[in-house]
Amino acid sequence: MHPNAELLTRFYSAFQRRDAEAMAACYHPEVRFSDPVFPDLKGREAGDMWRMLTSRAKDFSLVFDGIAADDTQGRAHWVATYIFSGTGRQVVNDIQATFSFRDGLIAEHHDHFDLYRWSRQALGLKGLLLGWTPLVRNAVRAQAAKGLAAFRQGGR
Repeated sequence: MHPNAELLTRFYSAFQRRDAEAMAACYHPEVRFSDPVFPDLKGREAGDMWRMLTSRAKDFSLVFDGIAADDTQGRAHWVATYIFSGTGRQVVNDIQATFSFRDGLIAEHHDHFDLYRWSRQALGLKGLLLGWTPLVRNAVRAQAAKGLAAFRQGGR
């Protein structure tokens, strides 16, 4: 197995254990992370996002497969199942991830998932009716950014 594939396996195995410190240790200090909810995190922000999410996760489980990597790029598929704290609704989020590497660490991490599908599960009727709109998409992003900022300031 390529060392970068081993790195991704280590990252997702830590995620299964909700070990955000081990996850963050897989990131380059200048990592860039993006997904539909957190579109542009840099450096320590990315690790702090995992710290926040793993510390708040309820009824959490994760499976991963499809790990492939070479010297510069990688990919993985993962599915997280959890209770969304904002509504108490169960979410099954199916995610495709792409990576780039530098200095033996993850330098870029991009998670791709259907935000409308997520919002239908997490938000119920509101997500079903309005989850596809920029209004709800922007509200989800704003709430997530606010939560991460509070977490980073010690309001964990």
